[in-house]
Amino acid sequence: MVKLQSLALLSLASTALAAPSWWEQWSLNKHSSPSPIPGSVVAWDADRRLVQTSAEKAPFWTTEEDRLHMLRKNIKYMDVTNNQDLGQERVQSVRLNPLPEAAVHQDKVARYIDQLSTANMEVALTKFTSFNTRYYKSETGHDSAQWLYKQISDLIENTEAESDISIRKFDHPWKQFSIIARFEGKSEALSNQPIIVGAHQDSVNMWLPQWGRSPGADDDGSGTITILEIFRALVNTGFRPQRPVEFHWYSAEEAGLLGSQAVAQSYEKKGVDVLAMIQNDMTGYVGTKFAESYGIVTDYVDKELTDLIQVFAAEYGDIPVRQTKCGYACSDHASWAKAGYRSAFAIEGDFSDSSPYIHSSSDDVSHINFDHMKQFAKLSLGFAVELGYYKGEALA
Repeated sequence: MVKLQSLALLSLASTALAAPSWWEQWSLNKHSSPSPIPGSVVAWDADRRLVQTSAEKAPFWTTEEDRLHMLRKNIKYMDVTNNQDLGQERVQSVRLNPLPEAAVHQDKVARYIDQLSTANMEVALTKFTSFNTRYYKSETGHDSAQWLYKQISDLIENTEAESDISIRKFDHPWKQFSIIARFEGKSEALSNQPIIVGAHQDSVNMWLPQWGRSPGADDDGSGTITILEIFRALVNTGFRPQRPVEFHWYSAEEAGLLGSQAVAQSYEKKGVDVLAMIQNDMTGYVGTKFAESYGIVTDYVDKELTDLIQVFAAEYGDIPVRQTKCGYACSDHASWAKAGYRSAFAIEGDFSDSSPYIHSSSDDVSHINFDHMKQFAKLSLGFAVELGYYKGEALA
C-alpha cells in the first residue's frame, strides 16, 4: 500500500500554484513570452528558458543572465521548458513497489566493500578535475564526458568476471551527454524494475560559466568518482543482481537539472517502473560546524526510501547520520521524484555545513577528504547490492 506521505510530491500537479515573487514577476515582465502548451516540445534556446523555483509557484521565463543571478544567490530551480509534462503519467497511475525493511545481504556487501580504494578515487578525481571546466555547453564539458565514458567502457571491456553489463550515451541538445551503465538482472520478471545510483558530471564557475576555471572537485566530481569506484568494485567481482542496477552520470544538473529530467522523462514515457533512485552529489568535504556524518536529505524525497537509506548507512557506514534539508530542486533526485519515482539523496553532511568552495575555481582536490568519499561509496554500494538482490513483489 502506498502511504500518503509517498504521494505528497505526486499530488503537487493538482495543487494551486502561488503567485510569483517580486523578483520572478520582474523577470516575467522583462522577458514576457507565451507559455508553451503543456506537453509540447520547445525548440532548444540556450538563453530564454522557463524555470520553476518552487512546486507551489508558476514557472517563469528567464535569460542566461537571470539564471546566473539565481546561481550566485543560491536560488535552486528546475528548467521545465521541455519537461512540463514530467510526472503526469505517473501521477495518473501511481505504481510504487514495496521496499525491504532491513539489510539482509551483509556478506555480499562486505565482499564488494573490500574492493573499494581511496587511492583509485584520488587518481580518478585528480584527472577529472584537470579539465578547465565541465560546464555542460563547453568543449571541455564534452571532453570530460568522453573521458568518463572511456573509463567506464574500459572497466566493462577488461573485466574477466562474468556479468551482463552495457553502457550508452544519452545525448542532449547541448554538448555534454549523460551516461548510463547497466548491470542486467537475472530475473526476467524484474527486468523493468531497475534501481539507479546517480551523480552529475558537470561543473560551473558562477562568475564565468563558459570559460572560467571550474574543477568541481566536490560539486560533483566527488559524487561522480564515488559511484565510478562502486561500479569498478562491482564489475571486477562479477556482480549478478536479480534486478537491473543502473549507474547514471547526468549532464547539466547545474542548469536546472536538465540532464536528469530528460532521462527521467524518457523512462516515464517508456513505462519503466524504477524501484528506487539514490543521488550522490557532493560527498568529499567534511564541514567545520558539525562532526563528520552522512547528510540524509528529508525534504522532496520519498520517506520510506529515505528511512531505508538510513538503515543502510547504519549497517555499512562508519559515521553517524544527520538529517538535513536542501530545498526544492537541489539535485537530480528531484527529477525522479517529480516523475513519480522513489528517490533519496545523501550529501556530505548537514546542508548548512557543505563546501564553501563550490561553483568557483577553488573547488579543487585540496579540499577533498577521500576517506569521507569512501563512506558514501559504502552507503551507495549497500543500496545497489541490497536492492539489486531484492526480489520484492513483481507488479503485473
